[in-house]
Amino acid sequence: MAKSWREVECELHPDKSGILWDLLLYVPTVLFLILWGLKVWYGTDDQWMGQGLMFLGFFFLLVGGGRIFRRLLLLPSVPVALDVRKEQITFRLKNGKRRLLMKNLRFFSDKAGKSFGLTGVDDAGAKQQYVFHKGQFTAEDYAAVIKALEFYK
Repeated sequence: MAKSWREVECELHPDKSGILWDLLLYVPTVLFLILWGLKVWYGTDDQWMGQGLMFLGFFFLLVGGGRIFRRLLLLPSVPVALDVRKEQITFRLKNGKRRLLMKNLRFFSDKAGKSFGLTGVDDAGAKQQYVFHKGQFTAEDYAAVIKALEFYK
């Protein structure tokens, strides 16, 4: 029996071109905030301003680092395979576990077509959210996944 157009299986790959853009965005921002925070902290009497800038710098460091590690598929909770079926979406995570999205499935794509998000409730009843980038798929897999997920818009 032939597979339906709503059934797709694919493996994800690290998005190395997207990481360059993330590095160009986060590295100067983090360096600027931390260095400016250090200057204000030690150079003036406004320590509260220096603390705020340092907090923002380290916050962006954590956010940017998490985003880069997810794009490189290095974190243990990152999906490395995607299986779209009519009633559920299954992810195989880097740590070997499987996660099923079974209820309230929603698909969100951006206007440029470079990324998309999936939300839903898993088999344990917890809400899950995932963001995927076009660079993580082959061209054929990306087109097939987008076509299959349009049903959940």
